[in-house]
Amino acid sequence: MMMEWVTSLATIVVLLVVSAFFSGSETALTAASRPRIHQLATKGNRRARIVLNLHDHKDRLIGAILLGNNIVNIFGSALATYMFLKIFGDAGVFYATMTMTLLIVIFAEVLPKTYAITHADRSALMVAAPIRIVVTLLAPITAAIQWFARMTVAPFGVKLAADLSIEHDEEELRGAIDLHDGAEPELRQERQMLQSILDLDDVGVEAIMTHRQTVTMIDIDDAPADIVNQALASPFTRLPLYKGDPDNIVGILHAKALLREVHTIGDQLEDVDFSSLAANPWFIPDTTTLLDQLQAFRAKREHFAIVVDEYGAFKGIVTLEDILEEIVGSIEDEHDIAVSGVRPQTDGTYVISGTVTLRDLNREFEWHLPDDQAATLAGLLLHASRRIPESGQVFTFYGYRFEILRRHRNQITSICVTPPAPMSDDN
Repeated sequence: MMMEWVTSLATIVVLLVVSAFFSGSETALTAASRPRIHQLATKGNRRARIVLNLHDHKDRLIGAILLGNNIVNIFGSALATYMFLKIFGDAGVFYATMTMTLLIVIFAEVLPKTYAITHADRSALMVAAPIRIVVTLLAPITAAIQWFARMTVAPFGVKLAADLSIEHDEEELRGAIDLHDGAEPELRQERQMLQSILDLDDVGVEAIMTHRQTVTMIDIDDAPADIVNQALASPFTRLPLYKGDPDNIVGILHAKALLREVHTIGDQLEDVDFSSLAANPWFIPDTTTLLDQLQAFRAKREHFAIVVDEYGAFKGIVTLEDILEEIVGSIEDEHDIAVSGVRPQTDGTYVISGTVTLRDLNREFEWHLPDDQAATLAGLLLHASRRIPESGQVFTFYGYRFEILRRHRNQITSICVTPPAPMSDDN
């Protein structure tokens, strides 16, 4: 009898150890950092490759671990109940239940999972090889269980083990970027750059283009001397040439090509053929995304494109520098005209030009103004108010207070913006 009790007790201890192994393995393999494990795998770490393979078949992994864990826990509980019944009679069921519950919760659940969550990557690498063996051995059983589970919930329209979408992966990446936070300006800049890269495929060129109203253009019918003077007076190296109507763009004049031609012919400006000197304009629709346009710029080895709407009307221009600035922030050289359009006030408000883009405001001040219906602050007010506001009118949209300071004809030129008060730590 004594030998039977010792054997049963030793078996229960072994089963608790196996249960702890399964519990810790489940936590470690699900909590391990996939990016760090991927880096180890690319460096040739064999166990890291096993972990990635297990992650790729997570349904089989979880199924095998749960199956193994339940088997050992049920077996251990049944064995303990058998022992306690012999000792205490019918009351042994209660004693066995209480004893095994405490042992399983403390030693087979809390302790191994606490260690695994604290050392997730290291634990995942340690258990990868044995867990792969378990997954392989239990594969037929787990596959049958999963099939039965799918068939059970199928009549209710529930789908199990669905593949995660690309959108889910992108949201997970965005969440990881948001966690890349800190008081240092470098961390804030890095977070903004990473978020901007992910936004390239969601933002159209219309959101960052230079509007036609502020584009410097030259009429090709002007006198040659006037064209040269306008090109030299402009801070830009590429200038659209139009004929008669600004919508009729016939070429793109590059300042370097113009200067080279002027240097060649000397003072005979009347001999300059601006039509042959200018490059062919490249027209793109305003629905083009920044990612597509960036790839197009690289493929065509171009830096300048004309944005048109669905009717072919000229809307503005977009350059390679515009897209790069969308990622890294403002890029200014000694010829740029720096006009921020934002003046912080001592009372916490901001006086902002209506032409300032919403994306610049959101990125600079970490605001959350919607930019899906309008590109500029003035455009947002027009869209939200459904009217052309008068000077002095005050609106409250999206938690922000907007006061119209100045309006020129039908254009809102200056707005005072009061952002929402930051939430305190107690809220």
